[in-house]
Amino acid sequence: MLTDTLCTQCGLCCDGTLFGDVELRGRREATRLEALGLDVDSDDADVELLALPCAGLRGTRCGVYAHRPQCCRTFECRLLQQAESGEVTVADALSRIAAAKAQVARVRALLAGSEPRRGQRLPLAERVADAIAALSGPSPVVTRRRVALVAAADRLTRLIDTTFLG
Repeated sequence: MLTDTLCTQCGLCCDGTLFGDVELRGRREATRLEALGLDVDSDDADVELLALPCAGLRGTRCGVYAHRPQCCRTFECRLLQQAESGEVTVADALSRIAAAKAQVARVRALLAGSEPRRGQRLPLAERVADAIAALSGPSPVVTRRRVALVAAADRLTRLIDTTFLG
């Protein structure tokens, strides 16, 4: 299966890079996931959400695979769909995953030392937004860091949109 080849090399849908959370199928599923030690929240409409990055993620693999929520069972990113249809080769898909992970690493490197809420498990976009807000002031060094972070985050967003979500 392509999921064995691609998804286990990626994990971007689970680590808070592609999404900030995933919608669950009600309180019963949420309770089951909480019992497994996963973080579940409710939004303003009392919809149960699995918080990302997922506490069940082990590297790029799901540590609760047999018990994962329905949304995780059914999600297929654009890249996986393209590989399954033969539109892209497995080698090309793996190369695109590597490129995305390299860009994520660049963004995370720029975040180092700029995050006001360090230590919290937050989705990458939220971490970037917090850091950009914290990088204010007239200092040229701070301005350069903010500009570099914004540019890297924008490149990552475009890459995610065109490769995984587009």
